[in-house]
Amino acid sequence: MHRFIVVGGGAGGLELATRLGDRYGKARRGREPRASVTLVDRYPTHIWKPLLHEVAAGSMDPFTQELEYAAQARWHGFEFQQGELTGLDRAGKRIRLGAVLDEDGAELIPPREIEYDTLVLAIGSTTHFFGVPGAAENSIALDTVAQAERFRKRLIAACMRAEHQAPEPLPEGVAASDEPRVQIAIIGAGATGVELSAELRNTAQVLSVYGLHKLDPSRDVGIALIEAGPTILPALPERVSSATADLLKKLGVRILTSERVTEVGPGVVRTASGKAVRADLTVWAAGITAPPVLSQLDGLPVNKLGQLIVRRTLQTETDDNIFAFGDCAACEWPGHERGVPPRAQAAHQEAAFLLRALGNVLEGQALPEFTYRDFGSLVSLGHFSAVGNLMGGLIGGSMLIEGLFARFMYMSLYRLHIAALHGYARMVLDTFAHWLRRTTLPRVKLH
Repeated sequence: MHRFIVVGGGAGGLELATRLGDRYGKARRGREPRASVTLVDRYPTHIWKPLLHEVAAGSMDPFTQELEYAAQARWHGFEFQQGELTGLDRAGKRIRLGAVLDEDGAELIPPREIEYDTLVLAIGSTTHFFGVPGAAENSIALDTVAQAERFRKRLIAACMRAEHQAPEPLPEGVAASDEPRVQIAIIGAGATGVELSAELRNTAQVLSVYGLHKLDPSRDVGIALIEAGPTILPALPERVSSATADLLKKLGVRILTSERVTEVGPGVVRTASGKAVRADLTVWAAGITAPPVLSQLDGLPVNKLGQLIVRRTLQTETDDNIFAFGDCAACEWPGHERGVPPRAQAAHQEAAFLLRALGNVLEGQALPEFTYRDFGSLVSLGHFSAVGNLMGGLIGGSMLIEGLFARFMYMSLYRLHIAALHGYARMVLDTFAHWLRRTTLPRVKLH
C-alpha cells in the first residue's frame, strides 16, 4: 500500500489525516485499504490553537476540549506515532523521530525512523522573539497548552498576592501615578494579543466575583497592549482595527502603538521611545517563525522565516514526494504581494485541497494548483463582543461586522473544525455537551 505520513497534528494536519484515513485507510465491502496513513506529532493530544488565549485567560478548560490522537486514529482509519521530527533522509524516504520522554525525563519510546512514499509536513509555527533581550526569559508565549496554563496560574497567583501583600517597589523608570496593583503587558497586537487582552478583562471580573481577590477588576488590574506598528491588528483592514481599538478602550485596555520593545526585564518592558511599562506578567505575541528543524531537512529550501518554499501544488521545490502546508509553508498567492497567510482558514482550505491532490497521487494523475480564497477575518473580544470583516463572492466585497453576530460567526469557526474531525452529528452533540458543562461550572477555571 502507498504510505502517507502527515507530520503535525494541528488544525490542518489532523483534518487531513482524518479525511485521508476515512477515504483510503479503511477496508470497504471486503476490499483492502488503498493506503496506510500515519499521523506524527510530538504531543499525545490536539487542541485548536486559536483557543489558547481562552485557556490562558481561564475561560476554557483545555482538558474538556483536547482530542486524543490515538482515539481519533482508531475511529478514522489511520495510525498515530508520537515523536518530534528531528531529521529527514530523502534518498531513503525516511523521517527520523526523537525519543519520547515522560514527566521525569525517562525514555518512553526510543528514537526511530519511519518510511514513507508521500510525506506531508504541517508542523505549524513557533513564537518569534526577534532577538529582543530578555524576551524569551521574562515573557510567556502561547504556543502550547502548557504555556497557556502556566500563564493562567501565574495570573491567579498575582491577583491573590496583590491583595494580601504590600506593593513591591516600582522598576526604574516607571512612574508611580495611577499604577494598577496587577499589571499585564501583552507585546504584539495581532489577533492573539487583542483576543487575550479582551478575554483577560472578563477573567479579572470573574475572579473578583468568586472571591479569589477583592481588587477592583477595572482599576486594580491593568492590561497594556504594546504594538510596534501604528495600529493594532496590522494584517486586517483599517476600519476593523479602529473598531477593535474603540471596543478595547471601553474595556479599559491601555493601547500603546508605535512602541517597539527593546528589552523585557523582570517586571518591566522597555521600548525604543524610552517608555518603561511595569509588568507583573508579560505575554509575547509579537510574531511567528517556522520551527528550526525545517532548515535542516536534507536540502529542502526555506525562506527567511524558515518556512518551506512550496509550489502551487504544495509540493516542495526540490522533491515531488514531499508536500507542506499551513504556517510552516510559504505558498504563492497570485495577485498579492505576500503569500498565503498563516491562518486557520488557509490550513483548512489546504487540507481539503491536499485530500484531492493526494488522491491524484494514488491514481498517477497530474496535480491541480491550490488557490487560496480569503473569506475575511474575525477577532474575538471575549464574553463582550467580536469584530471582523467578511469578504468574498457571496457579498461582492468586504463588510465590517461586529457585536453578537460577529461573536456567533467566530464561535462557528471552531464548530466547523469539530465537524471536519467528527462529522456534523457528533459536532451537534459536542456543542450541546459543552453548553451543559458551562451551566454547571464557573465561567473561569479557578484552580
